[in-house]
Amino acid sequence: MTHKIKDLSGLRAIVTGGASGIGAAVVAELTARGAVVSILDLNITSVPEGQLAFQCNVGERSSVNDAVNAAAQSMGGIDIVVNNAGVGAQGTVEANDDDEWSRVLNINITGIARVSCAAMPHLRQSPSASIVNTCSIAATAGLPERALYSASKGGVYSLTLAMAADHIREGIRVNAVNPGTVDTPWVGRLLDSAADPQAERQALNSRQPHGRLVSAQEVATSVAYLCSPLSSSTNGVALAVDGGMQALRLRPVG
Repeated sequence: MTHKIKDLSGLRAIVTGGASGIGAAVVAELTARGAVVSILDLNITSVPEGQLAFQCNVGERSSVNDAVNAAAQSMGGIDIVVNNAGVGAQGTVEANDDDEWSRVLNINITGIARVSCAAMPHLRQSPSASIVNTCSIAATAGLPERALYSASKGGVYSLTLAMAADHIREGIRVNAVNPGTVDTPWVGRLLDSAADPQAERQALNSRQPHGRLVSAQEVATSVAYLCSPLSSSTNGVALAVDGGMQALRLRPVG
């Protein structure tokens, strides 16, 4: 993609979960807009040669601290943090045991806190500091068979607001992006495991008012907007990228 403006020129970003899916799209978008980007991911074997990448388990504080500090040293600082790493979960409140609840919440919520905490000293040195958290439509709408996942993303939404309030006077903006169902490898695996993958895909398409899954690129463009100094008055916002699923109530067709 060719951009008429390089609104992120001179800025340095870290993207967790940046080796695949939405994260990889975010890395490409930020780079195209002029940012220097470091990928922090559990598995960096697929990262293209020449791309800054650091192995990071957001579920462990020592791993996070090491990766964030290595990225900051390599880039000469950090201006942007995209907390994108996360895991999915299916089922009602009866479906997952305590260990799974702990695992998902540890990665999806506490992982954001760990990465943000490690990056905060570097962000305080930036004139254009920004944090963007990947949240979800599951934080603002009740979806079936997503109890644990929805709880984790509801936590991300509230954490985003709290962080925005805590750090606005330090010049650090904190926002979130709330995707609908995105056409990612994780969703692809869910579809493949369904009894009728084609019918399941059609159901997911129909659930979103514009009639299709959201693309990773659409989410990445929204993340880039929230990162940009051009959006310097946007703070504490959860930007829906869901084809209208959160806000629209269309009449049935036919």
